[in-house]
Amino acid sequence: MGIYLSAVYIVFGFAGLIWSADRFVLGASTTARNLGVSPLVIGLTIVAFGTSAPEIFTSATASLQGSPSIAIGNAIGSNIANLGIVLAITVLIHPIEIPLSLMKKELPALLGVSAICFVIFADFTLNYFDGVLLLFLAVVFIWCILKNLQVLNVDEEGEVGTIIDPQEISEDFIGEMSTPKALTLLFFGLILLIISANILVEGARSVATTLGISELIIGLTVMAIGTSLPELATSMTSALKGHYGLVLGNIIGSNIMNILLVLPVPALISPVVIQPVVLTRDYATMMIITLGCAYFLYMRSRKKQRIGRVAGTVLLTIYIAYTALLIIGS
Repeated sequence: MGIYLSAVYIVFGFAGLIWSADRFVLGASTTARNLGVSPLVIGLTIVAFGTSAPEIFTSATASLQGSPSIAIGNAIGSNIANLGIVLAITVLIHPIEIPLSLMKKELPALLGVSAICFVIFADFTLNYFDGVLLLFLAVVFIWCILKNLQVLNVDEEGEVGTIIDPQEISEDFIGEMSTPKALTLLFFGLILLIISANILVEGARSVATTLGISELIIGLTVMAIGTSLPELATSMTSALKGHYGLVLGNIIGSNIMNILLVLPVPALISPVVIQPVVLTRDYATMMIITLGCAYFLYMRSRKKQRIGRVAGTVLLTIYIAYTALLIIGS
């Protein structure tokens, strides 16, 4: 496959992933609503899963095709891109308030999960036990969220802690259609997700082979940025609507799910050997940018200030420096 055809595969793969993930979430959310599930539960589970669906299906496809490095690079690279691109660009354009609940729940959870990721990578293998452990932690995390059914936002006066209408959270992801139609849309989205993931991975592997670039680098860059596009769209839309809690919740929650739901995929399919550079370069960068984000969130929340352009500039700079390092190293 030539480089131009590979590029076409990648573009169509990304487009198919993003569109089919949206159809999948719409069908699943509407089906759940029709069966009596509350909008808040839908927003915290189905919608949250939907934003990570591109990463999950891409990782599964890559692993089944014998390219687990793409899967690992996709998970770690997406976390770096979510903070270095998605959050950075969002706050550069529109500084946002910091919900108190984020500092007490989601942010500590992200730091804890990231630390567990280091423990798993420390023996330079990703095996079945690691996958089961991460999935168990994913179930625990989702259970904890559902146990505390409160989503905080910032009201027009800037007061943190205002509870927003649960229907508002998932209104964009629930349609007015019958259950049979919703189920049809769900399965159509699922099938297209699988097809799009196969097209994307095939194109990415071809680019890596043609250009002599490692599949890990492709996963960390092209795949990570592409599969982070849904988070960027969601974050920008939420910020402009003033739903600040959803902006940070979407990004932090997506990073948690990338570790707890995306990394287990290659582990459960076949044991993977972790390259030392993944720990010393890629994981290290993920932790640096995560800790940097946590620092800005903590300092701004103490002063009840918005996280804005200074934080966005620093996070974006870290991402650019990391990308330059990958290019030089390749």
